[in-house]
Amino acid sequence: MRVGQNPAKFVADLPKPAKVTIAMITYIPFLGGYFAESLDVLKTSLQSLWTNTSQPFDLMIFDNASCPEVRSFLNDAQAAGRIQYLVLSAANFGKAAAWNFLFNAAPGEVLAYADADIYFEPGWLEALTAVLDAFPQAGMVTGIPMWSPDEFSTETIDWARRTPGVHLEHGKLLPWEDYWKHARSLGQTEAEARSNFANQEETVLQIGASRYYVGAGHFQFVARKAVLQEILPIEAERPMGQVRRLDAALNDRGYLRLSTSGWWVRHLGNSLEGADLPPEAAVPPLRPPRRPLQRLVQWIYHRAFEYLYKSKNEWRETNRV
Repeated sequence: MRVGQNPAKFVADLPKPAKVTIAMITYIPFLGGYFAESLDVLKTSLQSLWTNTSQPFDLMIFDNASCPEVRSFLNDAQAAGRIQYLVLSAANFGKAAAWNFLFNAAPGEVLAYADADIYFEPGWLEALTAVLDAFPQAGMVTGIPMWSPDEFSTETIDWARRTPGVHLEHGKLLPWEDYWKHARSLGQTEAEARSNFANQEETVLQIGASRYYVGAGHFQFVARKAVLQEILPIEAERPMGQVRRLDAALNDRGYLRLSTSGWWVRHLGNSLEGADLPPEAAVPPLRPPRRPLQRLVQWIYHRAFEYLYKSKNEWRETNRV
């Protein structure tokens, strides 16, 4: 039996989602070994996001069965109003399967994806969405200068060759400092990085004064949600190792894959050692917003509801003939 009226019936307006949904996947099964610093990295990543993103956005996180300490932090962040959508998976379904969920569920027109170990520089979202706006054919845009295999960007190269006003260049174009800055966050030694660097060449396209590296990274990118939905579902047989399917699918459909020539994000890896972070990267404690008036109104509503409905039903039961 229904008692009273659902107060939601009297709500006239609903909040509208932001144009941009920032989506993340978290997976920290325990705090030890490889994952010993992962919660600190996650907190640093999110703090940089909250501090350095001025454009309106909704944050959606898919947690792939992390440990209780991580889930406690995520729940506290949502209670504090810092996470708009939080999905707590009962098992680790892997990155591709989580992508399938996020790319479908994100309410925004633009999806900005990032792994949970990305540091966001001030103005990153405006810079990357501006690139997306400048290229209607763009499939994904990553915010660092980076080397990427040309085999996953053949459509980008073909588009540049046939488009007037676009200059295409191939060769040793990425500075060592930029290459090493990213390579060391992936766990490479300097010797390994220099060996790889010596055998790799980059492709760059230039339009006016703007230069973009051909290729993008699946660890961080912005894309139009409608474009991502064209390639779903991404097959997912294993937790990891299938991320290139995203790159290949976008290329097969003729979309451009680009990276910026400036550093708008940084990959942290599983440790903050040597990250050289600014003071504002420190993570303050998360507390739910204090709304004493709201709590008072809710208490009054609760007592009024009991008086109007529950006490009336009790009187009816007591006086039933």
